[in-house]
Amino acid sequence: MTEPKLTLATTHYEHADALFDGSVTVAGFDTDLQTEQLASDIFQNMIDGKYDAAEFGLSYFLRMWDTDESPFLALPIFPARNFRHSSVFVRADSGIEKPRDLIGKTIGEFALWGTDPGVWMKGVLADEFGVTPDQSRWVIGGTNFPIPAFDWVPQPVPENVEVRHAGDGETLGAMLLSGEIDALLSVDVPKEIFAGDPRVRRLWVDYEQVERDYYRRTGIFPMMHVVAIRKDYLADHPDAPKAIYDAFLQAKDAKAASYRSQASKQHMRVMTPWFSELFAENRQLMGEDWWPYGVAKNRTAVDTFLRYHYEQGLSKRLLTSEDIFAPSVLET
Repeated sequence: MTEPKLTLATTHYEHADALFDGSVTVAGFDTDLQTEQLASDIFQNMIDGKYDAAEFGLSYFLRMWDTDESPFLALPIFPARNFRHSSVFVRADSGIEKPRDLIGKTIGEFALWGTDPGVWMKGVLADEFGVTPDQSRWVIGGTNFPIPAFDWVPQPVPENVEVRHAGDGETLGAMLLSGEIDALLSVDVPKEIFAGDPRVRRLWVDYEQVERDYYRRTGIFPMMHVVAIRKDYLADHPDAPKAIYDAFLQAKDAKAASYRSQASKQHMRVMTPWFSELFAENRQLMGEDWWPYGVAKNRTAVDTFLRYHYEQGLSKRLLTSEDIFAPSVLET
């Protein structure tokens, strides 16, 4: 019997190596696995109907939920996760020393008002420091290179929030240096940070300890992306969600097992000095499954993001995990 065709796309992360080298496959499906240099290109291609299932920014996925009818459901696969306190940058002479100093300031945001990192950090700022988006002005653009507005995805902005896009040829990094913006929320690190330019620094200089404390207190390891599947494909292939989930889980678990097995040899295959100490510290804090998939282990984090998305005016109604995930994987 001929296996049904599945066009699947994801960034080639290390925890997807087994999918790309063929040692893990999507059982029961003839899979055409694709990738792009930029994750945002995968998102746009998914919206344009080029894939049956694909990695999708969580905010991008939720924005489609408020179209006439979203063509997608989510799978509890989280290819990209990052703690984001490290993504807030300020000009050194801006007078911004603590989160509440952001009130009344002009803040740049990479790519979109309400990117996945932006939703997380605006939510944290509101929850933990009483700093809400309407208390600042916002400029959207590219950090180190100009980028156009992402007009291929809905861009809701609440009436009480002031947002504009950077001008042609402008970058947020340059605007930060010139004083046109006071702070920057960006997945891309400003090039000045790597150059050691003292005029730019992170808001939380000790961001690693801040992020570790955040995890200890909340248990949340923020996810940026999910994997989405087209509803029309799901209708024709009801076994697809679990098969795709199992494949991504096997690939991720294989990479985690490799790290664990290398610990006894002090990770000689890894180029990063003192990596074994970092691995041991992370494992002690986050446990054996430090990059979990599935609904049960991620419900708190997902529902927190859904709440933030709603509170920031990016979703018309407050959604829950039961709303967004394909029913056949809700028990994962």
